[in-house]
Amino acid sequence: MLPRLALTVGEPAGIGPDLAVMLAQQPMEGCLVAVGDPETLQQRARMLGLPLHLQDDDASPGPHKPGQLRVHPVPLRVRCTPGQLDSRNAEAVLRMLEVAGRGCLDGRFDAVVTGPVQKSVINDAGIPFSGHTEFFAELTGAPLPVMLLVADTLRVALATTHLPLRAVPDAISGAGLKQVLRILHRDLHGKMGLENPRILVCGLNPHAGEGGHLGREELDVIIPALDELRGEGLNLEGPLPADTLFTPRNLERADAVLAMYHDQGLPVLKRVGFGHAVNITLGLPIIRTSVDHGTALDLAGTGRVDPGSLQAAVHQALRMVRAAAV
Repeated sequence: MLPRLALTVGEPAGIGPDLAVMLAQQPMEGCLVAVGDPETLQQRARMLGLPLHLQDDDASPGPHKPGQLRVHPVPLRVRCTPGQLDSRNAEAVLRMLEVAGRGCLDGRFDAVVTGPVQKSVINDAGIPFSGHTEFFAELTGAPLPVMLLVADTLRVALATTHLPLRAVPDAISGAGLKQVLRILHRDLHGKMGLENPRILVCGLNPHAGEGGHLGREELDVIIPALDELRGEGLNLEGPLPADTLFTPRNLERADAVLAMYHDQGLPVLKRVGFGHAVNITLGLPIIRTSVDHGTALDLAGTGRVDPGSLQAAVHQALRMVRAAAV
């Protein structure tokens, strides 16, 4: 059976519909189902001058054909104008995510690939929403989602995500680190097919604390957690100073890196992979990949959109589906 991927179109006024139409033009080793508003997809295809034949999601199964796109319709409340946000369509955007997520849970889809959403317009509609990661964690009952970003062979996971820098040290605990690393190890093996993944762990402080002279988090929290996990069989190295960890010599022998906070690891990853990086949520009972960029409202409908990140997210999802099936 061909893998069936749900592609949530995301914010209709942004470039999500453009990306879906552009992706539909390419051959693919799977069955792609766009979850979104059919009228918006057709409108965007006309603006881009690209052929698009929409098929019902219940059409007979088969491989993706260029220029065709299966659709699970989620109608918008009001017609969309590219580049112009409308909070009246916020509920439809969240409905796309719910359809795709529940479809993965019930076996209708093998994975979900998410297009970019605009958090502000969802909040403006009076709906509390902090992001895809938290949405899918709540939908699937996952206690701790872990953010992993991938660019080529570089994989960077985060111990903490969107926190003010002054809040990071207090958010790093031995129990939390052990939970994150167990999830990272498990999903690198089970969803990515890595037999005994080697994980390099960043220290929190400069020089990884320099023996306690530049901070005690390494001595008091990180090292005890890593020692316990090594006793469980995890292949870990660290804590290492981040400035030397992210060098070619060290990365060549790493399957993944755990950074302590957002801007410790992601600037390096985006330097090597901007435009084709993939955001993956680990710790879920489903496979979810995503583009690593925003809605780019000013580019919607212009044809000046680079689909590289979405292409990479789709290919990553297909690889994970196959790895999980082994």
